[in-house]
Amino acid sequence: MGPGGVGATVQVTVVVCLAPRETREWILEMPEGALVADALRACGALPPSSSALAGEAVAPLVGVWGRAVALEARLQHLDRVEVYRPLKVDPKVARRERFARQGARSTG
Repeated sequence: MGPGGVGATVQVTVVVCLAPRETREWILEMPEGALVADALRACGALPPSSSALAGEAVAPLVGVWGRAVALEARLQHLDRVEVYRPLKVDPKVARRERFARQGARSTG
């Protein structure tokens, strides 16, 4: 069917970062009007019984093309939904610690 017609779909890509330098990617056909949470459930990145939409603290941090969005955001055709892992170390702290170990002699 054409855009806006009955049964119209949108194609989205879901990318989940499982570990450092390790990602998993799915290309999905979702019904028009589907939400980010629907795409995550379809690929198994969000458990079907998850109450994350109810504001539960375990909701993953997600974005579309690098911009943070809510799980209730509507998907557009060719969106790239990204699920982010939490940072283990604050980048500013890591840089300070690296500088302290290396010293000023090796900085530009």
